[in-house]
Amino acid sequence: MTIRDTVSDAPPARRDMRTRAAAGPRPEGGGVVNALGTVTAILPGGIHSVDSDGHVLRCLRAASCLLRPEIGDIVLVSGPDERRLYLTAVAEQADAGVAHIEVAGDLTLASQRGAVRVQAASELQLSGPRALRMDTAQLHLDAQAAECQVGHMSYQGVEARATVLNMRVVGRVYEAIVDRLVHLSKSAFRMTEGVDQVHAGQIDYNASEMARVHGRNTVVTAKDLIKADAKQIHMG
Repeated sequence: MTIRDTVSDAPPARRDMRTRAAAGPRPEGGGVVNALGTVTAILPGGIHSVDSDGHVLRCLRAASCLLRPEIGDIVLVSGPDERRLYLTAVAEQADAGVAHIEVAGDLTLASQRGAVRVQAASELQLSGPRALRMDTAQLHLDAQAAECQVGHMSYQGVEARATVLNMRVVGRVYEAIVDRLVHLSKSAFRMTEGVDQVHAGQIDYNASEMARVHGRNTVVTAKDLIKADAKQIHMG
């Protein structure tokens, strides 16, 4: 049975591995080991068991081997002797369709003078269980379709512009607090089932053709003056 373990007890396990390797078979004269083999097991502490022509080698993955070895992979094992063996490279994968670039700690991809590009033929996924952060002077996003699901979002900026063919906003509560609101449209329709109230210092309605106010009960009141001015006034 293959056992995988990535806990922090690696140092004691590695020391134990070195002790077991020292007690095992060694090359004649304690010479340098440089062999190809097949990964047969991954033991606790990051120890890889490699079968090289019937000879079992116990080794640690070298820091330069970023491609994570899997069971069945053909790997290169090197070291000054069998007490100090390292899996330096994966020569051939058992499943070439899946590859994992894996390190124990933080990983930084940097270019001192050029750009860094990540390209995928089908799908690109970015996953951060705790956070995903992007810091840049300019952000460009080009997609045929986009879907965003966010529990809570806060946006702060100087200016925001949106040019769309159709826009639809569906929600339970909509609030807008601005110093000035300008609405320009060819046609505007508003339907309210409940109460529609407007409180303003001055209200000015101007219609080029006709203005109509209708209700089952209509009340027009004023504190000081009500004025009706027209060529004809029909009442009743």
